[in-house]
Amino acid sequence: MLILVTNDDGIASEGLAALAQAMSALGEVVVVAPDGNRSAAAHSLTLDYPLRITETKPRWYSVDGTPADCVHLALNGILKNNEPYLVACGINKGGNMGQDITYSGTVMAALESTLIGIPAMAVSVDARHDFEWSGATQMAHSVARHILEHGLPKDTLLNLNVPNLPLDKIKGLKVTRQGRRIYGDIIDERVDPRGRTYYWIAAQEQGFDDIPGSDMVAVRDGYASLTPIIFQLTNDEYWEQLQKLSW
Repeated sequence: MLILVTNDDGIASEGLAALAQAMSALGEVVVVAPDGNRSAAAHSLTLDYPLRITETKPRWYSVDGTPADCVHLALNGILKNNEPYLVACGINKGGNMGQDITYSGTVMAALESTLIGIPAMAVSVDARHDFEWSGATQMAHSVARHILEHGLPKDTLLNLNVPNLPLDKIKGLKVTRQGRRIYGDIIDERVDPRGRTYYWIAAQEQGFDDIPGSDMVAVRDGYASLTPIIFQLTNDEYWEQLQKLSW
């Protein structure tokens, strides 16, 4: 049973190795990941230059492109006709909850797989340093096993976010809805040695809406959060209103 593993933190990330190890208990693993950090790459594909693949060790491949590139190349090139049963993305260094998912290369790699028709999951640990991988890997193993046994609905992926804790400290798993973060945008303007202005784009997290049943509330309360994500973006209610107008 073939499982493809990828991420957006890059081929050298400890989270990638932890997820690949967890998935190896369920099937044969192939890793195809970016050659460096591609965090916040979202669902971008590289169209303006050719991509190069390097086999860093047996069945581990680095790609000089985005996470979505990695999935696309793996499913349509590296693996050829050997289609995986599951694409597992992560383990991301930092939570991917609320509107984060629209920026996340990890979640969007799972979306690329979903659009191609392969079941996919994204896994993130809610921390920025001193990572505890054991809770996330064991939760990921359980979710992956469920997908392999039961499949997923069409056009749906599972987004798993786990507190930065060992399994025995996690209170359990809650099935959640996408929440909403509150951000304050920061543009850091600087001047280089040649007198030219340049900018760093950053976002200062200021909290999140306390929405019952949401992903961020669950993780804050010590639970792993599992959110089914469907990327049908049409506003059906407003669509009905627009249909009634004379254009």
